Amino acid sequence: MFNVQNSRVWLPGDPGFDAARRPWNLAVEQPVAAVVEAGDAGDVAAVVRSARAAGLGVTAQPNGHGATGRTDDGVVLLRTGRLDSLVVDPSARRARVGAGVPSGRLQAAAAAHGLTGLPGSSPVVSVTGVVLGGGVSWFGRAHGWVADSVTAFDVVDAAGEHRHVTDGDLFWALRGGGGDFAMVTGLELALHPAPRLYGGRVLWAAEHAPEVVDAFRRITADAPRELTVWLDLLHFPGAAPMVAVDTTYLGGSAEARDLLASLDRLPRPLSDSRRVMRVSELGGITAEPTDPSPGLSRAELLTEFTDTTAKALLADPIAPLMSVQVRHLGGAFTRASDSPHGPLTEPYLVYLFGAPGDDVALRQRDLAGALPVSGRKPFTFLNPTETAADAFTPEVLARLRDIKRHHDPAGVFRGNFPI
Repeated sequence: MFNVQNSRVWLPGDPGFDAARRPWNLAVEQPVAAVVEAGDAGDVAAVVRSARAAGLGVTAQPNGHGATGRTDDGVVLLRTGRLDSLVVDPSARRARVGAGVPSGRLQAAAAAHGLTGLPGSSPVVSVTGVVLGGGVSWFGRAHGWVADSVTAFDVVDAAGEHRHVTDGDLFWALRGGGGDFAMVTGLELALHPAPRLYGGRVLWAAEHAPEVVDAFRRITADAPRELTVWLDLLHFPGAAPMVAVDTTYLGGSAEARDLLASLDRLPRPLSDSRRVMRVSELGGITAEPTDPSPGLSRAELLTEFTDTTAKALLADPIAPLMSVQVRHLGGAFTRASDSPHGPLTEPYLVYLFGAPGDDVALRQRDLAGALPVSGRKPFTFLNPTETAADAFTPEVLARLRDIKRHHDPAGVFRGNFPI
């Protein structure tokens, strides 16, 4: 079916087919016509050409963190995890990253030179997947969207041809508009200086949540761009509810401690992991699961964080949710961005997560309804019930659709959130 030389192919009925098509989020069912684990960019092009000739679509996933289940038996699932080349040029502060490279691996390579990419909270999510969604990073307040740092894409287009893309409409669309336009096999992005980093998590029993939330508000009211602070309300199965503050600071520990002094005046915490750290250790701050698991999420952008916002967050226990995370944005997120999302002007983002179930969805809906939400969401935080229209303005969506029609008129490529 596919003229590939260095790839593995699974068809329905083959041993391992069901495991191969399963995304990282085990709550998502993902029917496909075939799964191809690509060994190199040449085989990616061969798969695209074969699929187009057979009237099939192609969707790409290194591991399926962003899977939505919007596939069918007319779609080939292309696994890109083996496209794992990684070259760091410290003098140019650039990295060339294969489509399957996880964020944690880029961070480890950059850290050796006192540099950093723009990582999110999880080290196992692919750099390319984050870029295609725009990317909200630990260091976004200092450097903006992850996609803003991309300087070039290597892609296979809808005709099955290799292209190096550095500008134009396709470049713009790929910097946060999703995977609906071309098959990305690698990219180049700018790295940023990070000679010093301080960060970690402070954790308290939930009874101290009002004081912690108040400190979070005070710290974020005038935080410098180098400081990022996230608030977490937590209630894991079998454990007592807790509240946490996660933080990173691109600078020395003395300055960080001064900026976070409000936390040290709170009741004694259950734990405090803040320390001088390497940028390769960021994944340990929130310690998110690195193995596949089921989950149901919802994200909203907040227009403000007032007393009323705090009261709405704390009015009731978060259960059956496991976590309610509020991320401070602002800083470089608000600057002009030549990307589909553009400037991110809302000052906070809230992320609601729990195990799949109607009770979790209802709790997410009710809590979101009590908060001052703007009505739009970052593309990278959309869940399977949402669409690209929840992230982009009508004008941007129209431009993305024009680019899709121009570069993929036959609809070969199928992103997680089709334009």
